[in-house]
Amino acid sequence: MNAAQYAEKAGDLFVLPESVTYIKQLIDDGCASITEVADIINYDPMIAAQILKIANSALYNFPSAITTLNKAIQVIGTISVYDLVLAYGISHAFKELDNEETDFSHYWEQGVSCGLLAKYLAQETRLKNPDKFFVCGLLHNIGELTVVKIAPLQAKRCSEFTQQQRPLALQQQHLGFAYSDISTELLKAWGIPVEIYGLISKQHYSLTPPQGVDEQVLQLARTLSLNNIFNDIYAPLDNIDKRQYQSLSLDVEDLQSALEFTNMQLLSTLALFRPSTFTIY
Repeated sequence: MNAAQYAEKAGDLFVLPESVTYIKQLIDDGCASITEVADIINYDPMIAAQILKIANSALYNFPSAITTLNKAIQVIGTISVYDLVLAYGISHAFKELDNEETDFSHYWEQGVSCGLLAKYLAQETRLKNPDKFFVCGLLHNIGELTVVKIAPLQAKRCSEFTQQQRPLALQQQHLGFAYSDISTELLKAWGIPVEIYGLISKQHYSLTPPQGVDEQVLQLARTLSLNNIFNDIYAPLDNIDKRQYQSLSLDVEDLQSALEFTNMQLLSTLALFRPSTFTIY
């Protein structure tokens, strides 16, 4: 199978909550009010509760408690709220898979780590809408979950990486393409904005020379997150081409600060987005 065929099968197995689609339609319309967006979110108590949890989490560090969706949308912004609903909705789509016997802890840890790093780096480089980068980081590797479900033996082979043979090389060897290709096709099939799936498609520095700062940020975050979570295999700054961060006017101390920030926020943010931690109503 090619990447598009994997994504087509995944589209039948994993379904986005309807609220995500409705909110996307409202925001795409360009005329949606805060109240209209809040009304749609309120139709899904799980998403409503999740947005309030996120708004009151360390991701934002607002000085006072946010107790209503209208207030959350007002302070976060409608675009960022959509990005966060999207992140939650896609994570939720894989909830059943996360409750199976396979241990997905490393998968979600890397996704959240990549999201936090991408947002931090986006803020450091003064990019607009840093929440978009969090979503791209969180979802950058959902193609792996698709392969785990559809072709578990291939997924196992792709997971046996070492210091000498990194995950991308194994994916190309056993699948003929990267997990990011499946991620891209699946997000595209779900109607996710090109600003997200287009960036995810270019996450590998070794495959796609970056054409802009957005791509540089996600590529650097992906490499750092892999090294960060699998630090029993890789040193934190191992195998990172200096050009990846120097082109962003960053140095090693900046990367260490990004990793320290991410690791302080990792567990609390993981609790917000890992499917097995979602509250059941």
